[in-house]
Amino acid sequence: MTVQETSYLSMQTPQVGIDLDEIQKMPRHAVLVVEDELDTVFLLKQILRLAGYNVLSATNGFEAIQKCQEIKPDLILLDLMMPQMDGWETYEHLREITDTPVIIISAIHNKDEVVRALRMGMDDYITKPFVNAEVIARVQAVLRRAKPVKDLDRMIFPNPGLIIDFSTQEVILNGKHIQLTGKEFAILASLARKAPDVVHYQTIAEAVWGKDTPQVRNRIKYLIYLLRQKLEQASGDPDLIQNIDRLGYKLQVGA
Repeated sequence: MTVQETSYLSMQTPQVGIDLDEIQKMPRHAVLVVEDELDTVFLLKQILRLAGYNVLSATNGFEAIQKCQEIKPDLILLDLMMPQMDGWETYEHLREITDTPVIIISAIHNKDEVVRALRMGMDDYITKPFVNAEVIARVQAVLRRAKPVKDLDRMIFPNPGLIIDFSTQEVILNGKHIQLTGKEFAILASLARKAPDVVHYQTIAEAVWGKDTPQVRNRIKYLIYLLRQKLEQASGDPDLIQNIDRLGYKLQVGA
């Protein structure tokens, strides 16, 4: 058969389709890799992907907290030695918002540090350099023991030190409790869930009032004004909520 004939047949023969029902019946665990060394991130992601896991990564503690709140991974692999916020502090912040299992992957071989990690509640400890098969075996073991990850009912932003509890409507900024009305809290929650992205006027209006009218938008502007005053009293920052001209508002949070 000539090359031309083979090419013609391939064009005439349809490609085998994918059974989407089968794919949907095969849920995959998502693993968040928190590591500042990009080569190690690449290696761990490849190991996990080849083992059938979905993966995402963060290069510092601030990014890890944000991605954990956005994606809700089933497991976190956490390095201890990172800039800005080390693994110990990152773990403490993560535990304020989620019970997601955490496995430490660190170059620290000191047994006292291993014991410290396990006593803090970390689920396992792997030392570098690691063996690929060991990583997968430990991941599988921790996931077998883990309870299903629940939807987060709290969000934390280390900078500026803001904690929002959606179940109790409690807001803490720099260790100070802030009293908000129901509508004020609802607006702040809308901004927090999208932070640091801009939240459009229409999105806030429909989320809080169920409709978007000129009267509702005026109400939003007034409540944002009150929110800013209360947040500024606790933080000293008048720009924690920023107005984005003709678009909406954004919660100014980050590293």
